[in-house]
Amino acid sequence: MYPLSERSAVTFRDPLPEAVDVVVVGGGVIGVSTAYYLLEAGFSVLICEKGRIAGEQSSRNWGWVRVTGRDADEVPIAIESLRCWEELSAQLDEPLGFKRRGVMALTDSETELADFESWIEVAKHHDLDTRLLTRAQLSDHVKVPGDHWEGALFTPSDGRAEPFLAVPAIARGVQSRGGLIREQCAVRTLERRAGEICAVVTEEGEVRASQVVVAGGIWSSLFLDNLGIRLPQLGVKGTVVRTDPAPEFFQGAIGIGDVFLRRREDGGYTIATGHTEHCIGANSFRFLRAFKNSVGVASELSISLGRDVTQQSIFKRRWAGDQESPFEQHRVMNPSPSARGLAKIRKRLAKHVPQFAELGFAQSWAGMIDATPDVVPVMDRIEAVPGLFLATGFSGHGFGIGPGAGKVMAGLVANVAQPFDLSRFRFSRFSDGSQIRPGPAI
Repeated sequence: MYPLSERSAVTFRDPLPEAVDVVVVGGGVIGVSTAYYLLEAGFSVLICEKGRIAGEQSSRNWGWVRVTGRDADEVPIAIESLRCWEELSAQLDEPLGFKRRGVMALTDSETELADFESWIEVAKHHDLDTRLLTRAQLSDHVKVPGDHWEGALFTPSDGRAEPFLAVPAIARGVQSRGGLIREQCAVRTLERRAGEICAVVTEEGEVRASQVVVAGGIWSSLFLDNLGIRLPQLGVKGTVVRTDPAPEFFQGAIGIGDVFLRRREDGGYTIATGHTEHCIGANSFRFLRAFKNSVGVASELSISLGRDVTQQSIFKRRWAGDQESPFEQHRVMNPSPSARGLAKIRKRLAKHVPQFAELGFAQSWAGMIDATPDVVPVMDRIEAVPGLFLATGFSGHGFGIGPGAGKVMAGLVANVAQPFDLSRFRFSRFSDGSQIRPGPAI
């Protein structure tokens, strides 16, 4: 149930094949889910992961599986993803920790309450069971101190799951269905013939493939930059804690103003705030124009100095297939939790859930979130490189929607008609003059 580090044992070490139909670059929830549904569609698949399956953000997130409050264009895929979570829980031989226990968001802001009221129209359009709770109705669902709450948005059918249990379990499901997974095997670059992909070059040799899905999370921009493809994407660090076992306060996931809790299978809670940190690097300036409209969305973003190894340096460098890549130099991104972030969690927990004021923190960690300028992902084929597909930039919302997004990507690779409007998630929106419209920050 806990994040992996580079020191964790390699557990997925299938032999490299000479050829497969599709190579998936990245072993997080998006890549693993994409592989699962590609196998279901009849493709042979290899997942190459530079570090560990679910080693980065896919095991470090909050574990929410929600439709509530999502960008309206994400909602249909999030609904499908909830169905996928249920199906996977039935199909796989081990638990994912998935349960529909509801998601609730409380607010003490009239402005945010108005946003909740607007989102109810989205919920009605999709026949969701989301409802707006009045101040008087809150006490029927959760006990919080104070009478300053304006109301809450509540979706009983939303769920929760255990990130570190779920993603490796899905990966083992990939293996049991004939898919191959190779940890500690970075893809350095792609080989092309007549402009089309013909192979991936890994640190351990070439694998022939005509289709590649890049699901590299925070590393996607760097990987694509080496191919001459510009993807505006920046990393922000979020801090999370796992508590000791505690009495049940809310059985699902809940946002109480500015602190967020999710009941865990071990009897504790996963707790975080909206506080994130961005380390200034060369890409911060390269992508400044693209991100200028989204700065206000992240209301608790702080800026720090240091070195972000996922960003290109001021003087860009490229590497060839026979050269060591940055992905081999940094197997698992394992940032230190923020002291400021931990202090905020403790302070807000004491304010909003005073019975947990002295609750022990069994563990704390941080994860790097792959943010796009509009806070929604890219799920698309890259037209400039036939056979290349991209699934990245889920901006902290990727775990819950992961299986649904994987099904979308498998459909794109298979070139079948999509049941969803994917225009919001097209790669070209960053270069075709479209106005960037930031979605919800959380």
